[in-house]
Amino acid sequence: MKTIKYLLIFCLTVLSHFGFSQSIEGVWETYNDDTKELKSEVEIYMKDGKLYGKIVKLHNLKIPYEDAKCYYCTDYRKDQHVIGMEIITALEKNKRGDWKGDDALLDPNNGKLYDATLWLIEDNKLAVRGYVGWFFRTQYWIRKN
Repeated sequence: MKTIKYLLIFCLTVLSHFGFSQSIEGVWETYNDDTKELKSEVEIYMKDGKLYGKIVKLHNLKIPYEDAKCYYCTDYRKDQHVIGMEIITALEKNKRGDWKGDDALLDPNNGKLYDATLWLIEDNKLAVRGYVGWFFRTQYWIRKN
């Protein structure tokens, strides 16, 4: 009887962990890879079953706020202010639970588009990987409280 009781408690604990795990949606803080200084806040949201992200706030700018534009973009975002700019576009969830897309991640500092994969490391830590061919770079974003 004790074994069944402990098994039941274990199962409920495991199921509640999976049932209440957080989604990828929300506001995430991005950091400079070298200085670890807070750079921006990105809101990740769902639209039509796909994942999108836009910049909602900038921090520690080295230029005047009004000059924070995507000067090097080559699409409709050219010379647009980066606040409100969509930098993650139409990612789809794969069988592993990661979110992926081609030419779906924009770096507004250089205007380049990268293939992207996003996945949760923990409920409050997001891995954001940009690819060019076989080469990639991964950043870790922290969920804003």
